[in-house]
Amino acid sequence: MAYVARKVGFVGTPETNPEIKPFFEGAKAGKLMLRRCTSCKKAHHYPRALCPFCFGECEWEQASGKATIYTFSVMERANPPYAIGYAELAEGPKILTNFVDCDFKSLKIGQAVKATFVATETEGVSMPMFAPA
Repeated sequence: MAYVARKVGFVGTPETNPEIKPFFEGAKAGKLMLRRCTSCKKAHHYPRALCPFCFGECEWEQASGKATIYTFSVMERANPPYAIGYAELAEGPKILTNFVDCDFKSLKIGQAVKATFVATETEGVSMPMFAPA
């Protein structure tokens, strides 16, 4: 039996702080936000104040939302079942995510996916997840 993920809402509310607030504000507006170093020009995720590669200053930028599946695992015994893994963004970083709006049996490493935003239990808060492109 193939399970199909649906946008049914994210359980829980993400903790935020001033350093990552723009990430969640972007998600609320349907934008996937990343940090990019102004010195070495590398993008990174999880958002942080200093570049993890060279310790340079960073700026926020909107990501394209395009990615490929780097790795994944399907939790078939969970209720409801879900797929979790890493998506490799077109900008370079890998992001831990859930894969939604798909038949879990059809997921493949290297498959093109795109960002989609799933509402949490808290009104006005969304989390980026990925669905087949």
